[in-house]
Amino acid sequence: MNNYKKKKIIELSLSISTVLVIFLTWYVVAEMKIFPEYFIPSPASVLDSFLEISLTGYRGGTLLHHLGDSLFRVISGFLLACIIAIPLGMFMGYNWKVKAIFDPIVEFYRPLPPLAYYTILVIWLGIGNESKITLLFLAAFPPLSISAMSAVATVPLERIQTAQSLGAGNLKIFSHVIFPSCLPGIFTGMRVSIGFTYTTLVSSEIVAATSGIGWMVLDAGKFLRGDVMFMGIIVMGITGIILDRLIRIAERLIIPWKGKG
Repeated sequence: MNNYKKKKIIELSLSISTVLVIFLTWYVVAEMKIFPEYFIPSPASVLDSFLEISLTGYRGGTLLHHLGDSLFRVISGFLLACIIAIPLGMFMGYNWKVKAIFDPIVEFYRPLPPLAYYTILVIWLGIGNESKITLLFLAAFPPLSISAMSAVATVPLERIQTAQSLGAGNLKIFSHVIFPSCLPGIFTGMRVSIGFTYTTLVSSEIVAATSGIGWMVLDAGKFLRGDVMFMGIIVMGITGIILDRLIRIAERLIIPWKGKG
């Protein structure tokens, strides 16, 4: 067994041990009944809520329905941002004129809290998925464009000069040299972006939503349903991990030369 496999086994063991310790601590605290059930529900009641909502639903929709609505919003906004932000970010890094035009816009709204401009989007686009997807698109955009722009700046000048000496034009240099060299940085930006987009999902489901995993957690809080809140948060966390893992798998398939990670 080589060192890499040993490291992975130890890493997996530590991760599993950490999760088990957390759940064991949660179980002990809940069984001691130090806090009310709505404050810290027992793992059994959370599991019962998971089974109940999965089968019979919560406020008109099953867990799969709520999760499906949320994932549709997140993935739609994220993919739209990837299609636009990544090429734009690369052009911003490649051409200073393009950067001068678009960088101030991105830098202006990037630090703004999503709820600061979400009400404007609701006025413009209504309370349906259009405003929510637009909000998630705007949330996903800055990490993608900035990572792509920064990745262009890290491309070794020697690679570009070598391609030029072989007669490659600007388009071929961009598509065959700069873009492949930027892929590791782009995928890092995608991982940051999907996490921030998923976090913003809750903000998008606060206003005038009637479905979604974030809405379900917030609605359960109004009725002190701690079991539903805990269940929804756990489902959201696991879903976020899965989304991140899918991006990492795609990264390994598309850029295998990056190495094991």
